[in-house]
Amino acid sequence: MAARIPAVNSLVRRHFLVGWWSVVGFAGLGLVLEAFHGFKVGAYLDASNETRRLMWTLAHAHGTLLGLVHIVFGLTLAQLPRLEPAAMRLASQALVGASLFLPLGFFLGGVRFYAGDPGLGIALVPVGAVLLLAAVWQIARAVGRI
Repeated sequence: MAARIPAVNSLVRRHFLVGWWSVVGFAGLGLVLEAFHGFKVGAYLDASNETRRLMWTLAHAHGTLLGLVHIVFGLTLAQLPRLEPAAMRLASQALVGASLFLPLGFFLGGVRFYAGDPGLGIALVPVGAVLLLAAVWQIARAVGRI
């Protein structure tokens, strides 16, 4: 068990870093979106840009919430160091992937859109969603085995 502690500490640190920096970045994106409202930026607020507004709001919300999920995962790892190492590495990788693909897909879907439909970047969202479900399932399964 003593040999596992550095690996657990490494994962805890990784998810704390990813989580807190995600919260900083996506809360910053939220601030930019609020500034767009405040300054009445047409490229964001015009009725013809409703898709962009929705996609970017979803990117902000998903990114911020996934940052919090990383922090909770780090806390879980710290409190339950006996979780299966292979399962936690897999969950870690899937969670990081989800945190990239979900918000990025929403953001890119709003950069360029077509007649109210999101752009091609939206194709990343289902990939991120599957990775998120895989990570959460793996974590729940491992916690249930303790």
